[in-house]
Amino acid sequence: MLFKKELVMAAFEGKVAVVTGAARGIGQAIAKRLAQEGADVAICDLQAEWLAETAGIVEGFGRKALPLAVDVGDSEAVTACINEVVKVFGKVDIMVNNAGITKDTLLVRMSDDDWDAVLRVNLKGTFLFSRAVAKHMMKQRSGAIVNIASISGVIGTAGQANYAASKAGVIALTKSTANELAARGVRANAIAPGFISSKMTDALSEDVRKQYLSRIPLGRFGTVEDIANAVVFLASEQSSYMTGQTLHVNGGMVM
Repeated sequence: MLFKKELVMAAFEGKVAVVTGAARGIGQAIAKRLAQEGADVAICDLQAEWLAETAGIVEGFGRKALPLAVDVGDSEAVTACINEVVKVFGKVDIMVNNAGITKDTLLVRMSDDDWDAVLRVNLKGTFLFSRAVAKHMMKQRSGAIVNIASISGVIGTAGQANYAASKAGVIALTKSTANELAARGVRANAIAPGFISSKMTDALSEDVRKQYLSRIPLGRFGTVEDIANAVVFLASEQSSYMTGQTLHVNGGMVM
């Protein structure tokens, strides 16, 4: 019996995505998955030369990469960045706010500068990019914004008052954005990763690793691919009836 072969179109064929903090780690994995699914990707980070590897990955899937140097906390720079994306590609379909930093220390030792720097990148940066793309998405009457929050913004973590506050703010910002833009066909959702494998987790002693893993029912750290796959879901039509939600990707650490 002969079976008719069906052509399956990539989820983001003809779509344009923007990813901040795309030079490495989670951001690079997100850019890779979006390109795998057919999107052209504008990749943003503080220095353009940091983006060469990610650009090569995107282009390796036959997609266009647009590396852009941008300080996510600078309003004029963010507006110029999105204007350049629209100039080159004609639109923005997917916005992934991933850029983030940490400056960990106990609350009583935290300086004003440590607080301000983290809020500027993690929360203000998400606000600025969301505002910039919203204007274009509203005209299109379509679009998906995906913000990378954190488990820290849900439960709070000792030594991370600035980071936890910034990520809790991202979750609240996501809900407000979703409420404001839904009538124009634009969705906004967040992802709250748990412990993700990184150079930091790799450097932990075996005893400390076991202590952390004992708190995770699935018994492993997450991977950058776990987060990238969640982004693909929230940016696609598979989640078309979801907005204002926070998707927890943490191995069951928080339920």
